[in-house]
Amino acid sequence: MHNSFRLPYHLVVEEGIFDRIPEVMKDVIPTFAEDKMILVTEENLKGIFEDQLDRIFAAFKNHELYLIKAATYDNAVALAKYITMNGIKTVIGFGGGTVLDLAKFASFVSKTTLVSLPTTLSNDSLASPVAVLGTEGKARKTFRCTIPHAILVDVNIITSAPERQLLSGVGDTISKYTALVDWKKAHDQGLEKVDDFAYMISKMAFNSTAYNNMKELKSKDFIKRLTQALVMGGLAMEIAGSSRPSSGSEHLFCHALEELYSEQVAVPHGIAVAMGSYGACKFQNRNVPKLTRIIKEYGIPVCPSAWNITPEIFVGAWQQAAGTRPDRYTILNETDLSDETLTKLYYEMEEVFA
Repeated sequence: MHNSFRLPYHLVVEEGIFDRIPEVMKDVIPTFAEDKMILVTEENLKGIFEDQLDRIFAAFKNHELYLIKAATYDNAVALAKYITMNGIKTVIGFGGGTVLDLAKFASFVSKTTLVSLPTTLSNDSLASPVAVLGTEGKARKTFRCTIPHAILVDVNIITSAPERQLLSGVGDTISKYTALVDWKKAHDQGLEKVDDFAYMISKMAFNSTAYNNMKELKSKDFIKRLTQALVMGGLAMEIAGSSRPSSGSEHLFCHALEELYSEQVAVPHGIAVAMGSYGACKFQNRNVPKLTRIIKEYGIPVCPSAWNITPEIFVGAWQQAAGTRPDRYTILNETDLSDETLTKLYYEMEEVFA
């Protein structure tokens, strides 16, 4: 099996790196500072990081600001059309997962250079070759797109983010523990091929978080380690040609919460998949104490009731999880998802993570 893939030109985790973007990129794109650039972000981030954005714009001779309203497929295509029609050569995504996903897909469609500037490390969107975009109603779909040409992480920006967002990033990383098993199960059913190299990189991402003694979330060392873990997860997907190395039944549980219960609950993506990983780990008959230890050591808030998730919502999300991505074979295809089983799981999690 042959799969072509591309790696980023640069991955830099450094204090003040956002002030040196053209300098970093000039070895691969000498005209980077002169090329027409569009920076994609959100209105609230524009207010919070106004001084930082002004410094970024000062380094470019020809720039535009684009504020997204919603990370939908239609908005991403509209942005790609605008980029193409106006001769823009560089797209810079400045923000969290929704901003970076929209910027990635627009850059992919318009065939432009993409630089990822995350303002938080809440999930692997900063490096992944997929974009999760809204389609019709509350439904969201995962689209294949480009991996960034450069990923620049400013430690000063990340340390200003709430700790819960960093915990979400940790949750997204540890969810690979169950995602990889689901990938193997699909392979055993003859439905998927497992790329051993991608599998290894994803497992390394999990291990770097699971066996990390540095848990001071706002420290430079921890931010570097978490960045590397999230980027490894993204690269594993790029190599595999799908999101399989990072997304299994735990992500389907998260999708169900997002798509079917968004009016009742709002759980950050990484925390939702960590919550789902506990259930998936039980379904897979894996080492539940190991996963429990990791979640508790980091203090990831996965107790369902802490997020207003009732037993009914919890049960409904698991029972409808597989339907959010019907083409994806996971442990859910082999599991008893009765009300009784799932209600017991709910109260077990309430006790374990109280």
